[in-house]
Amino acid sequence: SWFLLISPRMAGLRGDFSVLLEPLGIVKVLEWIFAGFAFATCGGFQGETTLLVSCKGVVNKTVTAAFAYPFRLNTVEFSAPDPKGCAGTWTDVHLVGNFSFPAQFFVTLGALVFLYCIATLVVYIGYNHVYQQNNKFPLTDLVICVLTAFLWLVSTFVWAKALTDIKMSTEANVIPGIEACKAPGTTCNFVSVTSMGILNLSVVFGLLNAALWGGNVWIVYKDTKLHNQWNRISESP
Repeated sequence: SWFLLISPRMAGLRGDFSVLLEPLGIVKVLEWIFAGFAFATCGGFQGETTLLVSCKGVVNKTVTAAFAYPFRLNTVEFSAPDPKGCAGTWTDVHLVGNFSFPAQFFVTLGALVFLYCIATLVVYIGYNHVYQQNNKFPLTDLVICVLTAFLWLVSTFVWAKALTDIKMSTEANVIPGIEACKAPGTTCNFVSVTSMGILNLSVVFGLLNAALWGGNVWIVYKDTKLHNQWNRISESP
């Protein structure tokens, strides 16, 4: 959208890195960094839930269910305790829940914002003279900042709720939902689940991104005619 607003007459590239020392540039660099952290910490996660199973002919056999982004847990199956399936008492056992939408919403937003920040920094550095002379740039930037701050807030809260459900679906309370563990002579004990601290960090990065983009709204607003007109009105007798 930025490059469509640059007229051929003003399209000369001028490298001006001083903008990176101003609030407009500093905030954009931080948004770029934290957007990368947000989608990387969520999209790169891999974990597993481990149980200890005893059944007919099998004693304390470790079974695991490996899960990862985009967290379609209902497609994740526990490994069978033995090739014979505990003498026919062990059927296919899956985790519960499909949390792909909130996870993909969060990661996709982070990836798009990451790329958008790169494009915007190119405009700030190479075409800062265009940005300052053409009011369409600050107005477009303002609208995008408002929308992005809102999307970060929504996606983070949706993802945080999904993360809570993912924890519930992969921890010790998964055992009561496993029918095979209720068969006579079969016992299942929860052993462990991969730490989800990095997923907690993704929520923190999401909130930081929402705060950064919210602050960016005010920074960009000061460069628009709306702010200038308000100042003239407030200063007039």
